[in-house]
Amino acid sequence: MGNLPSERISPGFAFINTGVDYMGPVYILNRKGRGAQTVKAYVCIFVCMATRAVNLELVGDLSTEAYLLALKRHISRYSKPNTIFSDNGRNFVGLMNDFTKFLGKCSSEIIDYATSQNIKFSFIPPFSPNFGGLWEAGVKSCKYHLRRVIGNSHLTYEEFNTVLAQIQAVLNSRPLSPLSSDPHDYYPLSPAHFLVGRPLTAPLCEDVSNTACNRLTRYRRVEQIRQHFWSRWSKEYISEMQTRTKWKSRLDDLKPDTLVLIKDDQLPPLKWHLGRIITTVPGRDGISRVADIRTEKGVIRRACSKICPLWEEDD
Repeated sequence: MGNLPSERISPGFAFINTGVDYMGPVYILNRKGRGAQTVKAYVCIFVCMATRAVNLELVGDLSTEAYLLALKRHISRYSKPNTIFSDNGRNFVGLMNDFTKFLGKCSSEIIDYATSQNIKFSFIPPFSPNFGGLWEAGVKSCKYHLRRVIGNSHLTYEEFNTVLAQIQAVLNSRPLSPLSSDPHDYYPLSPAHFLVGRPLTAPLCEDVSNTACNRLTRYRRVEQIRQHFWSRWSKEYISEMQTRTKWKSRLDDLKPDTLVLIKDDQLPPLKWHLGRIITTVPGRDGISRVADIRTEKGVIRRACSKICPLWEEDD
C-alpha cells in the first residue's frame, strides 16, 4: 500500500481539502397531509481530508444547479476549499447508476465553476474506487444505518434535513485522540473541535427508542430516528476501533493514564464514556485482560473487550 497523499496529513483549516460523493436516492414527501407523494432526492457528502469531519447536504436532484447550490451552502458554512476530490464517472461503468450519468454530463460544467472560484477540482484515476476510500467510508457510515432506522417511513424535506443535521453531529462527535496528557483530562479530540472549537452537545430528550412508531408525533419520530442511528452507529464505531488479535499475538498492556473509550450501550446520543487507565489486572498466566479505569464519576473495572484506547501521537 502506498503512502497517504499529502492532503491527508497537511495541517490547515477544516475542509481545506475536501472529498465529495453522493448517497442515494432517498425518498421524501413533497408536502404534509393526505395525498402527499414521494419524490426522489440525494445526499451530497463532503468529507475533510485531514480531520475527517463530515458535512451532509440534501439535494433535490442530480443536476449541475443542485450540486452547485449544495457546494455554495458548504462554502458559506465552512469557507472555500482549495481542492475538491471526487470519483471518476468511469469507476461505475457496468453499474450505470444515476451518479455515473450525472458525472458524465455535468463534470465539465462543475470544473468550469470551480476554476472560476479558484478551486481545483480533481478526479481520482479511472477504475480505482479505492483511491476514494475516505469519502466512501463516510457514505457507508451514513447510508448503512440511515436506511435501517428510517425503514418505510417517509419524511418531508424539512424533517429529513433535520435528521441529516443530527446524523452529521453524531459523526462529528466521535473521539479521535486525547486532547492532552493530563491524567485528569477525560475529553478527547473530535472533528467538532476543528469545526466549532469545542465538543458538540445534544439537547436533553426523553428516550423514545423503544416506543411504537404509531404512538409518536412526526416531531418525536425524528428524535427516535436519531436515537436509533446513534445506537447502531456508536456500537459499530467502537467495534471498528478495537484491535482483533484473535490470540495470534500479545500486545503490550495498557499504560497508566491512557485515555480510553468504554463500551456502554445505554448512553444518550453524542455522549461518550471515557476514562483514564489506573492499572491493569493480570490473570494467572500473567496476561492482563481486565483494567481499572478512573472516570469522572469514580473508578470502574472493565474487561479489555469493552475498552478502546485512544493512543497518543507518539504511539
